[in-house]
Amino acid sequence: TAMLDLALHQGQERPVTLQDIAMNQEISLSYLEQLFARLRQGGLVRGTRGPGGGYRLAQDATEISIAGIITAVDEKADLTRCGGTSDCQQGEECLTHELWAELSEKIYQFLDDISLADLIQRPRVCEVAERQNEKRKSSMNETPATRKVSLPDRSASESG
Repeated sequence: TAMLDLALHQGQERPVTLQDIAMNQEISLSYLEQLFARLRQGGLVRGTRGPGGGYRLAQDATEISIAGIITAVDEKADLTRCGGTSDCQQGEECLTHELWAELSEKIYQFLDDISLADLIQRPRVCEVAERQNEKRKSSMNETPATRKVSLPDRSASESG
């Protein structure tokens, strides 16, 4: 979702900050920092330091596949019990190893055929992105003085 958020905001004047992505996607900032270090090493994003800094895609969104992102952050679409090492059952291949290995390959191929550009053109993705933008705008307009605060109902505790 972080890379999709970046792709949605590609073409903006300023790079996207990890803080913005963390807020939009409700992902821990420290986790994003780890992910983006791997994405940078994988050549998928480039960072700009300093005030007004942040991240941009290092390649066109049409060139970045979902499988490429998963691979860059050291994740796998592997459904085998052994992680693909063929030692699922006491050092030997289990009965269903080939089935799960083939399914894993099909999932990888499916994800490799989908680019970030493909995803940002999907109507549902656009709807969710718009909702997130509206939510971000409304939270940016709230100042500490205008933010609604919910206080516990003290009438129940005072009557007893």
